Amino acid sequence: MRERILTLLLLISATAFLGEMKVNPFSSSFRFSLGSVAFFFGLVWLRTIPLCLTGFCVGVFVTAFRVMIDWLTKQQPLADSLLIHLPAGIYYIFFAWLVYMTKFRQHLDHPIHVGVLGAAIDFTANIVELFIRQLLGESFTIAHETVFMLLLFAILRSFCVIGLYNILTIQHMRALGEARRQELERLVMINTSLYEEAFYLRKSMSHLEEITHKSYELYTQLMESKQAEPGTALYIAEHIHEVKKDSQRILAGLSDLISQEQAELNLPIKELCRMVIRTNQKYAELLGKSIHFHEACDIDLPTYHVYALLSVLNNLVANAVEAVPDSGWVSLHVQFEHNELVFRVTDSGPGIPDEDRDWIFQPGFTTKYDENGNPSNGIGLTHAQEIVHSFKGHIQLTFDEHNRTQFQVRIPGSQLLRKEEAV
Repeated sequence: MRERILTLLLLISATAFLGEMKVNPFSSSFRFSLGSVAFFFGLVWLRTIPLCLTGFCVGVFVTAFRVMIDWLTKQQPLADSLLIHLPAGIYYIFFAWLVYMTKFRQHLDHPIHVGVLGAAIDFTANIVELFIRQLLGESFTIAHETVFMLLLFAILRSFCVIGLYNILTIQHMRALGEARRQELERLVMINTSLYEEAFYLRKSMSHLEEITHKSYELYTQLMESKQAEPGTALYIAEHIHEVKKDSQRILAGLSDLISQEQAELNLPIKELCRMVIRTNQKYAELLGKSIHFHEACDIDLPTYHVYALLSVLNNLVANAVEAVPDSGWVSLHVQFEHNELVFRVTDSGPGIPDEDRDWIFQPGFTTKYDENGNPSNGIGLTHAQEIVHSFKGHIQLTFDEHNRTQFQVRIPGSQLLRKEEAV
């Protein structure tokens, strides 16, 4: 309620003060001013204020404001000033009533239609004001030239107001669209993390199943040979089995969440690559690095395997960001070659030493250490490799035309078009 009152007071004040920026086209007290433009725009833009009440308040205040100015400057006697400015107040009241009666706000989705309607309302309100001025004794004739000028100004004011309204609306929609895009990216990245967790959970479950089986075999062998403490192996088997069951429950929940999102999310490769670049630009800023990103991907091929591809590409591009020292560049290029989608990630970093190149895809191998000398887990490239293999593709370390280290991923295009899970 308080906001509505403040909004109404702001519109009343703006209309009154801008009304003093005027021209008098007919050598009389009738005026064209910016006040009517501000009033018209306020009725269109401010949806929360009541139309008729607003028109009445503006009309009364404008009349009183202009009478007060005349009284302070001693231009007119008080009674004469009231008769001069009363028609202007009636103009605003009648204008708001016409906007209400024509349901003007319901037609704002059709700019041309509403622009013509607004011009008709403005023209009609001006004609009413002129007739009232004639009734109150002002001497001028409403000729063809007068009608033409009123119509011209009505069209100009109406389409200027509607044009400004549409510009602000478009900017507002763009801001909302950008906010929704960022929210989508945030949700996609969250689900990408869930995808990775589910991937490793599947792998852990496979290992647990095998360990359970081997432990039970050991228990059986120990029982047959009558050796001491066979219950130890049974204890291991029972507890690993329990861990497996818990993992199954976790996996079921994660898989259900991922499958729901996966069924609905279908993004083109081009947008997915741009998402990777935007995410890693923020990552580079977080690390305090000045990195220029090159992205060349005009592939409109849509894929349902958004999270899997994000896992692979984010891993490779993030590794490139970490490899670059304080400043440099990272490139992500994508193209079709022989029915395969080829991703190439290159950076300006020092590259991978020759002695390490045969080991980079081995689980646990890493060349990255934190400030305390602790190594990273070394599973990122292994994870990326397993996902790529699940698409019947392959990932390899190659070199570009300038002999710089480059990671290259090749995935058959048909694999990215299928809907079922890749892993």
